[in-house]
Amino acid sequence: MQVNWRSIHTAQNSFAVLSAACEASGFPLHPVNASANDITCYSLNSLNEPLFREEILQADCITIIGGPHAAACYADLAGYADYVVVGEGEFTLPRLLKDLEQGGDGHIPGVATRNYYVPSDTCVRLDAYPAFSEVKGYVEISRGCPFACGYCQTPHIFGHCMRHRSLDEIVRYAHLHEQVRFVTPNAFAYGSDGIHPRFDKVERLLEKIHTSLYFGTFPSEVRPEWICDQSLDLITKYCTNTKLHFGAQSGSNRVLSLLHRGHTWEDATGAVELCTDHGITPIVDFILGFPFETDDDQLETVTAMQWVARCGQVHAHRFVPLPGTPLAGTRARSLLIETEKCCGRLALSGKLTGSWNEPEIRFFRHPSNDIP
Repeated sequence: MQVNWRSIHTAQNSFAVLSAACEASGFPLHPVNASANDITCYSLNSLNEPLFREEILQADCITIIGGPHAAACYADLAGYADYVVVGEGEFTLPRLLKDLEQGGDGHIPGVATRNYYVPSDTCVRLDAYPAFSEVKGYVEISRGCPFACGYCQTPHIFGHCMRHRSLDEIVRYAHLHEQVRFVTPNAFAYGSDGIHPRFDKVERLLEKIHTSLYFGTFPSEVRPEWICDQSLDLITKYCTNTKLHFGAQSGSNRVLSLLHRGHTWEDATGAVELCTDHGITPIVDFILGFPFETDDDQLETVTAMQWVARCGQVHAHRFVPLPGTPLAGTRARSLLIETEKCCGRLALSGKLTGSWNEPEIRFFRHPSNDIP
């Protein structure tokens, strides 16, 4: 039984993780550029899913879909795919493949079909699975998030309790890279509950990495309220990057409160100033067009982006109502002329990257300009 993996740019790290998990169970994944026999697996997000729907419908093989879109819309996907892996896939996908190889119907927890779904009865322990194998990927050091930001799918997919890969396992995989980058919802939260910092554990990790280490930058970031003299000293002492990526998301405290972000705009300004004091360039995320955003809220964000651009870089995106989030089913509000002009000017000056007019770009292309 040959198991194929549909090559999709935005799912490269998922391929590395699931390839390692499936290979350990005796099911190597073969990358393909179209569906192929016997089984083809897809990892889709909510914006690229429509692009592959017809291919999956027409596939002359067993089709399996996973990824963030599957976690929220498994019933829809089960209408045209054979099997949908809901949530974490390291245990469920190999379990499904084994069941199919043995002639089963694929009715196992965590897998949806047209006429079956029982939630997964497992929670992935990161150390139980390799970070990657032959197909190299970023090292995932933490999973889960205790916050509940209105636009974010992470807690829905991975839960609110943080789980961490052990220090020794991280170091083992990190040293297989010449340049080390981590996957985590908040790099500074390593070893903690995600609310109360454990910078002692972060330092124990960083001091054991002996190759070029990029921490708190693409493909992960940090939260603004975790940026302090102690955390920035760790970056300057142990890390290669001279930039730090964090999300402000709005310049309006009213919007931040409605989003349940757990920080204020003043936290973000303090983080920017601390970064510059330490000789680190801040890269600050903003999301434009929240449905409850007033003109005044949006103009506050415009002012905030202009302020950040004086000493750092802005990464701006148009709001996308992702399924499974508290803001699912809402619509992005329009951008003010002042907002579009500001984004255009900052982009032309090299101070802004992102996709404030075309949200799909956020999911189809990684922010390579933000890599230090």
